[in-house]
Amino acid sequence: MATFASPRRWSTRAAGAASSALAAAVFALLDVVDVLLCLVYALLDGILEESPVRCYCHRSHGGGAADGDEEEVSDTLYARRSAVRGALLGLLGLVVRRRAAPDKGPCKWRSPRWSDCGCKSCVAWRGSKGGGRLHVVVREPKDAAATRDGAENAIFVHGFTSSSSFWAETVFRESSILNGRLFAVDLLGFGHSPKPANCMYRLKDHVEAIDRSLIQPQNLSSFHLVAHSMGCIIALALAAKHPTRVKSITLVAPPYFLPCEQKASQVALSRLAEKKLWPPLLFGSAVMSWYEHIGRTVCFLLCRNHLLWEWLVRLLTGKRDVDFRLRDLTRHTHHSAWHTMHNVICGGARLQDRNLEAVEAAGIPVMVIHGVRDPVVPVECSRHLKAKLPQAELRLMAGCDHATVVSGRGRGFAEELTAFWSGSRVGLMEGGC
Repeated sequence: MATFASPRRWSTRAAGAASSALAAAVFALLDVVDVLLCLVYALLDGILEESPVRCYCHRSHGGGAADGDEEEVSDTLYARRSAVRGALLGLLGLVVRRRAAPDKGPCKWRSPRWSDCGCKSCVAWRGSKGGGRLHVVVREPKDAAATRDGAENAIFVHGFTSSSSFWAETVFRESSILNGRLFAVDLLGFGHSPKPANCMYRLKDHVEAIDRSLIQPQNLSSFHLVAHSMGCIIALALAAKHPTRVKSITLVAPPYFLPCEQKASQVALSRLAEKKLWPPLLFGSAVMSWYEHIGRTVCFLLCRNHLLWEWLVRLLTGKRDVDFRLRDLTRHTHHSAWHTMHNVICGGARLQDRNLEAVEAAGIPVMVIHGVRDPVVPVECSRHLKAKLPQAELRLMAGCDHATVVSGRGRGFAEELTAFWSGSRVGLMEGGC
């Protein structure tokens, strides 16, 4: 046994070293490409944009607020460490500087940029009477009597590069089980909602947009919150703002990491967008999170031309409609996705403990659901959150991944919500897809 153990261990280590070396080489090449694209976009923005929005290649943390100020942008925007990238930018520093719009202040509704889609669907919000309100999908109870008697209200918040369709095409189809007033929003910068080109898409911006577009117009004095992935960060912030209105919170695959010596924002970036070549989903997340200009190029090719890609998909599949999961991937701009990724998912990480403490102090019931096979958000995130909120109910779904924890089991998910809303017991439960 011992004779074969050593060669096997050696081959495993050699394979790991080769994989790490290949990943280092690939990401070093991407560093070079990103710097070159920085030069290209600096030139094009200077020609085509009236008021160019500056990139973060030469940004340093300046003029910021103290730690804990949620109005500050995430340090991951400008502190994405790379020796190759840093050396190249140091050589080209004087070339790539550009005139910039201010970083802080309220959202200003200017869009699109030259590299964004300007189709009727993407800019419809500019001429609407709502003045920049989010797109909201509403499902009323089938029972008219329930509406008159005051049905339960529930707000559903989707995750990154998704939309209200994530809920409307799954859980809302089981509305007879829930029998309440269901509201699903397209978050700021996604789906059919506004995508302003000079908004910072901070956590505060998303929360205020939901408040302004849904809670205030609908006069929601009480409601349940249901959120998936990145939406969990926004839902917790919304609950912390309205602790007396929120009746319960259901968090599906929440990206929560324990505090450590490293900044919470940097931990979130390194864990959710680790620089690895495999699996492909993680590689794609790393590219779109670490490389601002490569990400913008991808969005220029895909998001700006989403009508073309949707037409090709319909032609190839012979179907009249494009699957909502594929459609949602392109219904955003690079500016909205890039800033939301860093300012909500990464920057919001340092605010989560404070918001969880507010939720616990208010006594709001919390249920956490996570797919055991989730390759996007590690299942340990929900276990850590359970440790932070001992009274929360945790359901680990065997065989489910990041999406199928909801989309593959709409009816079962609706039944779980109904039971939880009516006062299900607290504890750790095991289930399956």
